Amino acid sequence: MVRTLIRRRKKSYQEDDVTVTDPPKVRRAVTAAALGNTMEWFDFGVYAYLAGTLGKVFFPSSSPGAQVVSTFATFAAAFLVRPLGGLVFGPLGDRVGRQKVLALTMIMMAASTFAVGFLPTYAAVGFAAPLLLLVCRLVQGFSTGGEYAGATTYIAEYAPDKRRGFLGSWLDFGTFVGYSLGSGLVTVLTAVLGTDGMTDWGWRIPFFVAGPMGIIGLYMRLKLEETPAFQKEEAYQAAERSGSGSGDDPVEEARQSGKGRLKEIFTKHWEAVLICMGLVLLYNVTNYMVTSYLPTYMSSTLGEPETTSQLLVLGTMLLVVLLITTVGRTSDRWGRRPVFMAGSVALIALAAPAFLLIRQGGILLPALGCAVLGLLLVCFAGTAASTLPALFPTRLRYGALSIAFNISVSLFGGTTPLFTSGLVEATGNEMVPAYYLMVAGVIGLVATFFLHETAGRPLRGSGPMVETPEQARELVARSRTAAGRQARDVWLRVRNLWRGPPH
Repeated sequence: MVRTLIRRRKKSYQEDDVTVTDPPKVRRAVTAAALGNTMEWFDFGVYAYLAGTLGKVFFPSSSPGAQVVSTFATFAAAFLVRPLGGLVFGPLGDRVGRQKVLALTMIMMAASTFAVGFLPTYAAVGFAAPLLLLVCRLVQGFSTGGEYAGATTYIAEYAPDKRRGFLGSWLDFGTFVGYSLGSGLVTVLTAVLGTDGMTDWGWRIPFFVAGPMGIIGLYMRLKLEETPAFQKEEAYQAAERSGSGSGDDPVEEARQSGKGRLKEIFTKHWEAVLICMGLVLLYNVTNYMVTSYLPTYMSSTLGEPETTSQLLVLGTMLLVVLLITTVGRTSDRWGRRPVFMAGSVALIALAAPAFLLIRQGGILLPALGCAVLGLLLVCFAGTAASTLPALFPTRLRYGALSIAFNISVSLFGGTTPLFTSGLVEATGNEMVPAYYLMVAGVIGLVATFFLHETAGRPLRGSGPMVETPEQARELVARSRTAAGRQARDVWLRVRNLWRGPPH
């Protein structure tokens, strides 16, 4: 009992433990990280809105329904290699630094997306055309395996503790801006060129735009510095190695190796991995249902005009963009758990009514249904980037988050359009997407139940992050006062235990 009391005693912070953030560096970090997400989701928006057109270009021998399924199968294939990308880029980011890996993933993402615009059609080269499309998607998926986890880690390790939700939400702000830019470009091109013009050559234009965007994003990322948390962790590890008197300790080398880190992730942090996978499933099933499947669902399954369905989903994305940073700021004030909890319950209750509205046809009721889905999505989008990195300690954060995130996205998120379109095709039940979302809501609710609140607190394995030197001094003073008060209470309790109960 005495040992337990002493072990749980709070330690006071020293001035060196507290990091004072540099506002210009924080802004650059957030902008560069968000731009990478914009690049990634520009591609997703283009691919989702061009699903029907790409089906005609690369799978012309299939029926319209089969073309959609084939196109989404190629879309889903990219997610199958994302865990491999996470296994490579995540541990690498923990060893060599976040900034270097994020620059590399940007190059690969931009190049693979840009290359799609140059691919020959099925009419020109036959089966080689969809095969080349698949190769580009696999490269894009592999690079994306290290992108989101790295970007969230980078922003989280730069952000002050009390503003991590708000600053992290800008990453997914970039997500939906990218999607809106991609989908908006396709919508404009479809209206100008028509269906035949898009099938003939217009589908290539959005992919060509990815090249300049990638160059800008790469330039910004090359200008970034390493995060303060990683620099402190690297200095600590170096001091540990020098303090041991030998850099050839086989136990430490095994611990620092890729295999050693993987073993530590799945043995010591398995609960955090499962919570992360559950939250990622909740967010990404909702995300890909709305962004990637909904346009095709309304046009191919419900028979709505393509322009109408595209505009409705684009409007939904703009709603998310307008609200996402507000949700991030709210999570700083009220906590991450309440936001995730409310979103999960609402998803279970409102998914079916939303799709019933979408099925009514016309403009007004489907727009209302899409707005409901957008409000549900923004609950998770505005909170994920600040919640997920806080689950893992600094020395393993990039690797653990990459692995957990990409396994969940690959199995459940990215396959959502494929599974949902296949189930609708097989059963003829147009409410399947709603049921799919309800199951995701239940899983997310369970994961949120086991989630520990992290709002306003330092990241695991890192010291506090504040915005000004005054805040740092106040925090150190408060921690010393609290530690002294608790030490006195512990001493009194130990003394009472030693004396025994009064007679």
